Amino acid sequence: MDISRVLTSLGTMASRPSAFLVLIAYTALWLIFDRSTLEWHGIATLATWAMTLVIQRAEHRDTQALHAKLDELLRSDRKADNITRIDQQEPEDIEEHRDREQRND
Repeated sequence: MDISRVLTSLGTMASRPSAFLVLIAYTALWLIFDRSTLEWHGIATLATWAMTLVIQRAEHRDTQALHAKLDELLRSDRKADNITRIDQQEPEDIEEHRDREQRND
């Protein structure tokens, strides 16, 4: 399994509501077992984790919506067959394809 798949899986798991439950459980266990160390630094750490989860969830939602829109556009346009293979090309080739398409419009 390559690193991009692992990172994508981690991002997907963090975008799930269960990740928030893990954060809440971690906070509760911290309060139960070592309340004296939960000071400003600890609160800042927990707030950072919470905001990270919120941001990841929003990004995941936006990405999924964008992919759904693109899928719908590809299904509706029969000329879009070649575009489904474009992600296998090099970035320079993709930019050249986009420039060529913009000149044709």
